[in-house]
Amino acid sequence: MKLFMILSQLFYVVGLVFWLPIWGMSFMAFDQGIAFWNTLFVLTISAYPLAVIICSILAWVLHNKKRRAAVIINLIPMLWVVGAGMLVLL
Repeated sequence: MKLFMILSQLFYVVGLVFWLPIWGMSFMAFDQGIAFWNTLFVLTISAYPLAVIICSILAWVLHNKKRRAAVIINLIPMLWVVGAGMLVLL
């Protein structure tokens, strides 16, 4: 359990290195003007570090008492990773 959490969170931290330039480029969504979908797109990309920090803290708080909940919470940032992977593959 602890090994899974440590490895997945290290994976998320490495993902932050790739997140930063993508976050910077996401502001190009406003080249056509400010719209709801553009703002939602930038906010979704901007939320990744917050999700990593909050989910990591909650997972470590819950890892002794509620293991299943800790694993599920720890996998929430994987939604961003899988979403980015789908965009790269397609």
